[in-house]
Amino acid sequence: MNFNSTGRNTLFNLELDAEGLLRLTWARDASITEADAEAAMAQVNAVCGDSRHPMLVDMATTSDVSRGARAVFGRPCQASRIALLGVSPVDRVIANFILGINKLPCPTRFFTNKAEAESWLKVP
Repeated sequence: MNFNSTGRNTLFNLELDAEGLLRLTWARDASITEADAEAAMAQVNAVCGDSRHPMLVDMATTSDVSRGARAVFGRPCQASRIALLGVSPVDRVIANFILGINKLPCPTRFFTNKAEAESWLKVP
């Protein structure tokens, strides 16, 4: 599924795969605003319905996450656990801002290796 949150080019892609893993991928050089985060989390909740699923968030090419967006990511949603996947020092800094939220709604970790992130997400 492709979703366009604020009238710009498609900012994120969200899929629920056959194994029940949500895959949220942000567009290259995405600068995520509060409205963008709200749109993504609304789609996560819509796709999941009453079920909770682990979610892999590919933020490898994200350029910025606003304070408002970080607050949205700190709210409960239908993700049962979240793996943030990045590759650069900038990704790690952005993830640290998200992970620095006092109380995250579910277990959340940063990874630079996709296979390790997927393995962690599959642990009950």
